[in-house]
Amino acid sequence: MSEARHAKNVRGRGRKNISDFGKQLLEKQRVRFAYGISERQLSRYVEEANRVAVLGIDPKVRLVEQLELRLDNVVYKLGFAPTRRAARQLVSHGHVVINGVRSTVPSHMTKEGDIITVRDRTKNLPVMERVKTGVEEVVLPAWLTFNLKKFEAKVDGKPNLENTEMPGSVAAILEYYSR
Repeated sequence: MSEARHAKNVRGRGRKNISDFGKQLLEKQRVRFAYGISERQLSRYVEEANRVAVLGIDPKVRLVEQLELRLDNVVYKLGFAPTRRAARQLVSHGHVVINGVRSTVPSHMTKEGDIITVRDRTKNLPVMERVKTGVEEVVLPAWLTFNLKKFEAKVDGKPNLENTEMPGSVAAILEYYSR
């Protein structure tokens, strides 16, 4: 008899059905933590994406552009850092140069035509030797090009839903913030 009672009270047997709100919340959190951004930053990105929807631009595409074109994400995609968090630190410490100007803002929005490189002093660090060998193996997105001889990258276009692997559902995030 005690076994039957025990079996009924065992926790963690199975997951209960998650509501739509719960699914949307999970997707939002997944994207937030993957990109290392705050709730306020993500809500502003969604707000801006919804604002340009009036102009005929798809809010999903605009949100993906905003997340992918952040400087810390671009540095990560180029292979300068092994993680987005490390890329954020690389930018925050002033190791990254955009169009010849040093930047310390990880949320800086890169634009088409921007040239991104690492400071000359940073290139000589022992950590960058490993990065130089690792950059050759990185698969770059279609909207980025990298010149290994000059050790500089260029933003050639804008990311879209097809050529970007998002960690979460963009539609669920937009739905979450539409409440």
